[in-house]
Amino acid sequence: MPIYDAVVEYKKRGTDLVVIGGKEYGTGSSRDWAAKGTKLLGVKTVIAESFERIHRSNLIGMGILPLQFIDNIDRKNLKLIGSELISIINLENGINPSDKVKVEIKYASGEIKTIQALCRIDTKNELEYYKNGGILQYVLRNMI
Repeated sequence: MPIYDAVVEYKKRGTDLVVIGGKEYGTGSSRDWAAKGTKLLGVKTVIAESFERIHRSNLIGMGILPLQFIDNIDRKNLKLIGSELISIINLENGINPSDKVKVEIKYASGEIKTIQALCRIDTKNELEYYKNGGILQYVLRNMI
């Protein structure tokens, strides 16, 4: 199924999306439209081995949570195939720059793994952008 069709189907179901990436996620696409496209597709979180510096910042500017694999865990040794249900645990309780965040992965087999990921919101300003849903919403709320 094409990505756009899958996104439409997930939106109908009310399912938020997570992108799993490798090293230097976003390299070559650090322009703001790459992050805007990700936001328009309904992606809420990107979990990657590492991030290209500007793209990480642009994701936050769009209200997307960047998380980084740690402790020698990556997409390969987790054996992710795309059918998993991924949940960010206790995100509703708040987050701080550079927090370690619990991520729960439920496999189709019924197996559940819980891992730690590093929150790549690195500054208090970035945290405010994220909490407001992105930099535009942050600016607009402060103007009102």
